[in-house]
Amino acid sequence: MFRLPSGRAVFCYFCYGCLFSSVAWMLFLFVYFNVNWKLRSLSDVDFRGVQEKLQPYLKPSKWLPQSQWQRAQPVRSSLNYLKKVAQKELKKGMIFNEADKQIWDVGIQKHAFNLLISNRLGYHRDLPDTRDPKCKEKRYPINLASASIIICFYNEALSALLRTVHSVLDRTPAHLLHEIILVDDHSDFDDLKDLLEDYVQDNLLERVKLVRNAVRKGLIRSRMLGASRATGDVLVFLDSHCEVNTRWLQPLLAPVSEDYRTVVCPMIDMIDAETLIYSSSPMVKGGFNWGLHFKWDPVPDSLLKGPKGATAPIKSPVMAGGLFAMDRDYFRKLGEYDGGMDIWGGENLEISFRIWMCGGQLKIIPCSRVGHIFRKWRPYGSPGGRDTMTSNSLRLAHVWMDEYKENFFSTRPELRNQSYGDINERVELRKRLNCTSFKWYLENNIYKGFMYFVSAHPDAWCVVAQWWFGCTEGKGFNCTVCNGNIAVSCHFQSSEITAETHGYFFSLNTQKLYSKREQKTRSK
Repeated sequence: MFRLPSGRAVFCYFCYGCLFSSVAWMLFLFVYFNVNWKLRSLSDVDFRGVQEKLQPYLKPSKWLPQSQWQRAQPVRSSLNYLKKVAQKELKKGMIFNEADKQIWDVGIQKHAFNLLISNRLGYHRDLPDTRDPKCKEKRYPINLASASIIICFYNEALSALLRTVHSVLDRTPAHLLHEIILVDDHSDFDDLKDLLEDYVQDNLLERVKLVRNAVRKGLIRSRMLGASRATGDVLVFLDSHCEVNTRWLQPLLAPVSEDYRTVVCPMIDMIDAETLIYSSSPMVKGGFNWGLHFKWDPVPDSLLKGPKGATAPIKSPVMAGGLFAMDRDYFRKLGEYDGGMDIWGGENLEISFRIWMCGGQLKIIPCSRVGHIFRKWRPYGSPGGRDTMTSNSLRLAHVWMDEYKENFFSTRPELRNQSYGDINERVELRKRLNCTSFKWYLENNIYKGFMYFVSAHPDAWCVVAQWWFGCTEGKGFNCTVCNGNIAVSCHFQSSEITAETHGYFFSLNTQKLYSKREQKTRSK
């Protein structure tokens, strides 16, 4: 016969229930606040990038193959609400303690970007697909040339460097990725020594090679070292604080495979130095001024409205220099870099001039997107404080610019008698390659959209400009400019020499041109 439990037994069961409920509630609170604290350490980042203890909650494995990411998506999507809350609360990255503040300070001082957010991002994250929708419809041959990715670094943030490497590994077809070569230009930071060495040995040895300079040689010679160690068909140079985007490599390899003399650059998207937010770049191409400084120029609307629209390769007069792909044998045949140039600066214009003047072509590929952290300043200088940009530009001017080097000296007259080293080898290279004149380069390539010519005798010429397309040369003291611009008669105003404000007025060698917008402003 069923018997009711005694009062003593009921009391025991009640105590056990309270104890169990209390323990369960404590565990729930512990897990909740632990996860919540971890989320508070994140800013505008995707959860795929988390590398700490929170990671098992978000994906099955730290080194989960990319092919399995889709199966992990439900785990991540279940935290979408918490992710949105974290992003709203932690715009630009919050500093919670003194350690965070110290990391932030070090990042700004030594890297010129937000190291705190970079470390919290980890080595993997999702990126917005910034390609034109028509790029997704393009098809490329399967049997493209193999690529050697060369990444040179000096005192780079370890998290940014490894995120660059893993973005390549995560988004590059294995059969196209021959190798990644990391060239350390004698970095000083401790985490770039044994810690990086161990990480490569333990996790990346199959595809990544680490090469170290015994002394600092600079970007130019480090890239030459990396190229000498490469065995892939195509050399792809990347900066050490980049993230490649979806299907980035095939659009670069295809034109190089079709014509080995074609050198290509991806469209460079922007990664904000303060927030590390990834955003799309406008359609631009490379340009320069007579001070031999690189600048970006807009791509004419007439090109973007062509048959292929915003997916067509864009001929670019010069490259930015940090990111480009080039046939390995052609790189060597064309003379690699000028080994007489030191550390950094001017090498991008030199190789661009040489490509065009010696039978090649340079294009920007809009369907290839690579993000780059645009730092507000260069956080380290050259050994001994030397101005390598100036000395390198002098070599460039004397070897490649013929009589047009006078335009460079008109902007920097104090450099006319400055030493620039022995250039005989590079002059002989130009002869051996049967390169054309710099005048040919200007007339046939430079600024088909926005172009200016100034002869070696600026007092006898007026600036000739073309905004977008059209217009013919104007000689003497009356310039003619078409398509939305008007010219002011050439005049001599020393205060206006080489002054330039993009999109409003252009002043060079004392001759000044105004856009209609600027002219209206002046007439008021």
